Amino acid sequence: MDGQPKEETADIESLYAETLQRVERGVVTKGRVISVKSDVVVVDVGYKSEGIIPATEFTEKELASLKEGDTVDVFVERINDHEGVVYLSKDRAAKLRIWEALTKAQQNSSTIECVVEGKTKGGLIVDCGGVKGFLPASQIDVRLVKDVDSYIGKTFEVKILKMLPQKQGAGSQGTSMILSRRVVIEEERSKQKENTLKVLKENAVLSGVIKNITDYGVFVDLGGIDGLLHISDMSWRRVNHPSEFFKVGEKKDFLILKYDQTNEKVTLGYKQKKPDPWLTVDERYRSGMRITGMVVNIVDYGVFIEVEDGLEGLIHISELDWAARPKHPSKYVSAGDEIEAVVLNVNKNERRLSLSIKQLKQKPWEIVAAHYSIGQKISGKVKTITDFGAFVRLEEGVDGLVHISDISWTKHIKHPSEALRKGQKIEAVVLSLDAVRERMALGIKQLTPDPWVNEIPAKLKLGEEMRGKVLKIADFGVFVELECGVEGLVYSSEIDHLLELKESDEIRVKIIKLNLDERKIGLSTKILKAHAN
Repeated sequence: MDGQPKEETADIESLYAETLQRVERGVVTKGRVISVKSDVVVVDVGYKSEGIIPATEFTEKELASLKEGDTVDVFVERINDHEGVVYLSKDRAAKLRIWEALTKAQQNSSTIECVVEGKTKGGLIVDCGGVKGFLPASQIDVRLVKDVDSYIGKTFEVKILKMLPQKQGAGSQGTSMILSRRVVIEEERSKQKENTLKVLKENAVLSGVIKNITDYGVFVDLGGIDGLLHISDMSWRRVNHPSEFFKVGEKKDFLILKYDQTNEKVTLGYKQKKPDPWLTVDERYRSGMRITGMVVNIVDYGVFIEVEDGLEGLIHISELDWAARPKHPSKYVSAGDEIEAVVLNVNKNERRLSLSIKQLKQKPWEIVAAHYSIGQKISGKVKTITDFGAFVRLEEGVDGLVHISDISWTKHIKHPSEALRKGQKIEAVVLSLDAVRERMALGIKQLTPDPWVNEIPAKLKLGEEMRGKVLKIADFGVFVELECGVEGLVYSSEIDHLLELKESDEIRVKIIKLNLDERKIGLSTKILKAHAN
C-alpha cells in the first residue's frame, strides 16, 4: 500500500476484515454474477475468494438469461481458502428463504398456498413452495372427507399447525409441517357468517352455493350459515328430484322464507321469486282455447302437459281418443313430446286445468255418417260377442251391432257364438244408422234374399212328408233341419214315444203347420207313423 496514507490504508483493511466476517459457512447472502461457465456460475460474495455455484442448480433457460452483474441468493456451504474458492448453493438458499417464510407464516398465523401431490396413510402430501407438508384427513375440510383422491392436484390455502425440525424429516414421507385447511375454512366461514347475519332476514334475497342434494331438498351455503330448500319450494311445476333443477357448486339467488335465530335454521324458497301462475290462470286460459305444451308425466289415468313454467294441465284418458275403451296413455304420447290440446275447463281454486286432444279430431261417428248409408255392404271383424248379438269393428274404430235375430233367415240360433267367433272377419249390411246416438245396426242374413218370401213357400206344402236331421233336443220339442235348409220344430206332443232321438239322427217328419207370416214350421212323427200303418 505504498503511496497511500496510513489512515486510509487502515480503513480499507478494517472494512475488508468486516466483509470476511460476514461471509461464513451456513449463512445465506447475496452474490453478484461474474461469469457463466459450462459447469459453474462464478459469483462475487464480497469475500477475498470467488464463489462458485454448480451449473446443475440452474435450468437451461436460467443459464441462458444470466449475465454479468445479476444478483442471486446463495447459501455458503464451504470456504476453502487454500484453493481460493467459496462453494455456494442457490437451491439451499431458496429452501432456507422458503423455510424462513414458512416459520414467519406460522408465527403470524397467516395462510400459505400449497398443491396436493398425493395421498398417504391418514391424509394428503402437499407441496408448499418446495417444502413438503402433511395434511391430515381430519384437517382437509369441516366435513368428513370420503374421497381423498378427488383432492389430488388441487391448490389450497392452509395454515401451519406444527413445524418439524428440518433435520428430522420426521413427518410422513419426509414432510416438514403439519397443516390444516379446515382452520382456514372455519375462519372464512366465521367472517362470512358475521356478514351474512347482518342481512339475513325473512323475505330477503341472498346468494348461496349448493352444498348438498338429497331426495327431499338441497342444502345451500349462504355464507357461513346453511339453509334448506325443500323440494316443494323449488318450482311451481312438478319436481321429481332436486337434481333436475340444481347441481352441487352452483350459485343461485334464494328467498328467505323463515329464519329461526335461536337454532340458526334457515328455510329457503326458490319458486317464490316468481308469482304463482295459478293465481291468474283464468285470465290466460278459457274453455275451447287451443294450447301447445310438453308431456311431462304419463300415468294410468292420463297425461300431464306443461303449458307454461309451473302450470300443468291433465288430459284424462277418456280425452285421449274417441274409442270406447282407450289404450294406455303411453300408446298415444311419450314424455317430452310437444303436443296440441284444447282447454275443457279451468278451475283456479282447485288448481286444475282440464285438457283434451280427442276434441281436436273429427268424431268417428261423423265420419261414419259421411261414409256409410242404409243398405250399404260393409266388412269388419267381430269385436265382442254378447247374449243378444255381436259387435263388429269398422275401420274408423266404430262398432256396429249384429242382433241375434239378424244372423240367419232360417236357423234357430240360441246364442251368437253358435254362428260367429271373436276376431272373425265378416260381411254385413247396414240396417240403420244413428250418428247422434252413435248406433249402427248390421245384418248378416240380409246379404241374401229372404227365403220366406218365395223360396220356402215354393218348396214346402202343408201335409208334405220330408227327411230331416235332428239339430237340437229341447224340453218342448226337437229342432230338425229339413232338406231345403230351413228348420222346423217337432212338438213334444208329436214325437213318437218309441223313438230314441239324438242329435244328427236322420228322421222322417210331416209338416203339420206352416205359418209363413210368423216363419214357423210345425212337424210331427206320430202322424207319419199312423199313415204308415
